[in-house]
Amino acid sequence: MDEREWDGQLRVVHDVTATPARAARRRWLWWVASGALLAVAGIAVGWAAASVLSPSDEVLASPGFTTVQVVQGEVGSSITLNTVAAWTPIPVGVNRAVGVVTSVTVAAGDEVSQGSTLYAVDLRPVVVAMGETPAFRDIGQGVEGPDVAQLQAMLTSLGLFRGAVDGKAGAGTVAATKAWQKSLGLPQSGVVGVGDVIFVPVLPTRVALDDEIVTRGATLSGGEDLVAGLPASPVFTVPVTEGQAGMMPTGTRVEITSPDGDVWVAVAGEQTPDPETGTITVALTGVDGGVICGEQCGQVPVTGQALLSSRIVTVPTVTGLVVPSAALVTGADGQTAVVTEDGDRIPVSVVASARGMSVVEGVEQGARVRVPAT
Repeated sequence: MDEREWDGQLRVVHDVTATPARAARRRWLWWVASGALLAVAGIAVGWAAASVLSPSDEVLASPGFTTVQVVQGEVGSSITLNTVAAWTPIPVGVNRAVGVVTSVTVAAGDEVSQGSTLYAVDLRPVVVAMGETPAFRDIGQGVEGPDVAQLQAMLTSLGLFRGAVDGKAGAGTVAATKAWQKSLGLPQSGVVGVGDVIFVPVLPTRVALDDEIVTRGATLSGGEDLVAGLPASPVFTVPVTEGQAGMMPTGTRVEITSPDGDVWVAVAGEQTPDPETGTITVALTGVDGGVICGEQCGQVPVTGQALLSSRIVTVPTVTGLVVPSAALVTGADGQTAVVTEDGDRIPVSVVASARGMSVVEGVEQGARVRVPAT
């Protein structure tokens, strides 16, 4: 073989006249060329590895933190859950009228007072009056007893009776009864039928009639327990998981959106676990013992349960100087501090923390602090 220079590169061509000496020289040149190429490749690989694995001076010089400015703001936290509102009707009155229901005057949840008409049977109004003793007989001239006193109290409240409420149906009671019957469009007999009045313990009160019994065209035989009284307010509860219950200790503020869009404020109270479902029921009460729905309880349907969207304030909103919670550092002595841009520690007190932000005191507004602090 023969080595020939061509275009500046080493070329190898075949030569049939080659001798053993020439062959040996050719092999030596081949190994020299191969070694040179390997050396160049090694240098290139080493440079690449050094460039990839060794950090640049710029990276080594970059700090392990950024800085933020202390600004005025607010911190708070809440979750949204459903509040269940439901009335708990209590039976308070029994019907004594016999016949066909010809009209129903009150709707569920209406407030009634002395002498209010509830419904009519055979076109004869059935009214409500206050008293512990249920109606059990007709009341006319000469009848005496607690039921008579209850009737006298109703007639007095209507401005029809001015005598003593003594439980004795005398001439004054009979005259007042006739005036009352006239106001209702009834024959003026002076005798109150057993089915004309339903006595309930407390008035005024909100009532609900059993709509499966008291409907137009329904037949009543007397003795139906169909008048229920409603408390001053529905019962408000929040069904939660165990984790959510931990965020609602007694006194937690709950802001309930009413059916009409108003906001009712309540506080969390007693928690009752249900072993079967694994849920916990948190009872709600009014602020300072007040009624949660105030004068707007009529917005809550009397039948069934109402689901009302509610905001559970897990961390009350606090206004002040705000920094990221990551900017806080605690020393061995338990003192919380922020670290300035220059590395100085400034002791602070944490007023409130929520969602990664904290309201602090002890640092000036506009100061720049490190995040993270270390």
